[in-house]
Amino acid sequence: MTPLRVGIVGCGNISAQYLDTFSRLDTVELVAVADLVPERAAAVAAGVPGARALGIDELLADPQVQLVVNLTIPAAHADVSLRALAAGKEVYTEKPLTADSASAAQVMDAAAAAGLWVGCAPDTVLGTGIQTARKAVDDGLIGRPISATATMITSGHERWHPNPDFYYLPGGGPLLDMGPYYVSALIQLLGPVASVTGVASRLRDERVIGSGPRAGERIPVEVDTHVTGVLTHASGALSTLVMSFDAVATRASNIEVHGESGSLVVPDPNNFDGEVLLNILGGDGWTALPVSAGYPHAGRGIGIHDRALVGPTEARASGALGQHALDVMLSVLRSADEGGTLHLTTTCERPSAVPLSPAEEYA
Repeated sequence: MTPLRVGIVGCGNISAQYLDTFSRLDTVELVAVADLVPERAAAVAAGVPGARALGIDELLADPQVQLVVNLTIPAAHADVSLRALAAGKEVYTEKPLTADSASAAQVMDAAAAAGLWVGCAPDTVLGTGIQTARKAVDDGLIGRPISATATMITSGHERWHPNPDFYYLPGGGPLLDMGPYYVSALIQLLGPVASVTGVASRLRDERVIGSGPRAGERIPVEVDTHVTGVLTHASGALSTLVMSFDAVATRASNIEVHGESGSLVVPDPNNFDGEVLLNILGGDGWTALPVSAGYPHAGRGIGIHDRALVGPTEARASGALGQHALDVMLSVLRSADEGGTLHLTTTCERPSAVPLSPAEEYA
């Protein structure tokens, strides 16, 4: 097939993972890169044959670019995506879709009006880990799904990150930082969410940077740093979500899914692969399932490969899913602040399953 020609806006650390994936694909061709720091764009372009370093406005106007890969900071996601759509380009953006519900709706409305596709990370859910677990659910190996748990515990990114300020400012916190991986996986496994109830707390109002040139500097904490949410899926299944920057460690599985006749341990949704464990009623305990679905050896950007293969209508890492996941997270935080159960204003189709794809296609 003719490759989908893409341009990257934002050449920070995450771009290296996309570049590695693109280098293994024949469905995607990187033709241009741009960054607010021109030197970073120039450095990236120098390492990719045929790619040009452009200004952001130049890239958005470039007729060669069919799809803009938006790797800017979350606060800039909406602006860059809207400008790309206005220029007639499709968009694939890093998570979250935008920083708030209003701008997410604006992006999706603009895409619908222009007849253009919007995709959104995380596409880790298209790898063999989550997809093998999903196939187990779909094949009835655990019976009717009842519930799931999703747990992410760490004592805080300031221990290792030299500039962790944004993790503790509005738009940050454990849920908005890591929640997209877990919520997107839960939607893959159990379908969209109808309502949520949330509670949250904040251990302290300051954090101390633990590494780098700012080590010892105190930074303010303006968001809750331990969040628990109960998600009621449209199917009736209940998911319990625990996201924390306050606790030390956990032995809990990243995700577990429980049904009437069995339970699954699902691998880390921040990764593309990992072992899926099944325990069935009356069985012999936990057993590992063979890989049976998903894109093997995948990396960040595989959602764009999926878009190139199946087209914009069937592409699985969609903006609609990204908007719904954002709505879930923001509603949990709003419920924690206001109290009570909140009914979501968005929904999405549960993406179609990814059959096991030949690894040699992009190895």
